[in-house]
Amino acid sequence: MAVKLTDVAEHAGVSPTTVSRVINRKGYLSQKTIDKVNQSMRELGYKPNNMARSLQGKSAKLVGLIFPKLGHVFYAELIDALEAELFKQGYKTIICNSQGEPEKEKEYLEMLEANQVDGIISSSHNLGIEDYNQVSAPIVAFDRNLSPDIPVVASDNYSGGEIAANYLLKTGASNILMLTGNDNSNSPTSLRHAGFSSVLPQAPIINLPSHYSTQRKKMEIRQILRDKRPDGIFASDDLTAIQVQNIAQSMQLDLEVVGYDGTHYVEHYHPQLTTIKQPIAEIAELLVEILLKRIKGQVMDHSGYILPVSLLASPRN
Repeated sequence: MAVKLTDVAEHAGVSPTTVSRVINRKGYLSQKTIDKVNQSMRELGYKPNNMARSLQGKSAKLVGLIFPKLGHVFYAELIDALEAELFKQGYKTIICNSQGEPEKEKEYLEMLEANQVDGIISSSHNLGIEDYNQVSAPIVAFDRNLSPDIPVVASDNYSGGEIAANYLLKTGASNILMLTGNDNSNSPTSLRHAGFSSVLPQAPIINLPSHYSTQRKKMEIRQILRDKRPDGIFASDDLTAIQVQNIAQSMQLDLEVVGYDGTHYVEHYHPQLTTIKQPIAEIAELLVEILLKRIKGQVMDHSGYILPVSLLASPRN
């Protein structure tokens, strides 16, 4: 049974009004009273409904966004597009940065539940399926298989891998490899590997763990270029591809590089990079469209929603 505000009041020996004032930080209260109420909430596991939606009978008009790396340029641009699309539909956003940490992801899920958000869009998955199935708010995932009951929106990762491999072959490269992060093998992003391997089944796929520091990653890339001497590389994200280009240039290597994401940042500030472009605006629109349908109680197909990618070729090519 869910713990109520009145249960906290009884446990703390104060009135429900006092508990409400502590939660909403209104009016004068002694520090002793504040501490006593907070202690009771912790002991009882009470999650305050800060929006008081159940009392007002109104939607909070809030959507939570959970992403693993807010500093990553692709996620930053997607979150920007999501916030704009949600605002256009009358919703505000709570942005959560899980940073690849299961405990942070769990606490953010609990916080969003406590604030009774209308829905959640998540691209982070450090937890088990049961954690997401226990959330009462509708959820839509981007590029992550969170649960069989949660719809997934993704770009066509498999086609992206195929396009990258075929492009590298077209440039005349013959010693080709792929650099990738340590994605969950059950994630749609792993299809980039599968698409690449369908064209180049013998080409090596080398893992560069995402927790590596920038310096460690540069060192590993330099070592790979020395040892493998490739003339073509497909990197599973643009930032890695840019690092590869810069290091190859410093080593005076003739190397064709293809990235993946195709953000506005890369298109305008690194036009020398050929990349697989994800349709960020369309992804954001589809994620919001599906989430709003779920909020309204419409039954959704959970088989996945795939948006096409395209090749954004460097002007020099």
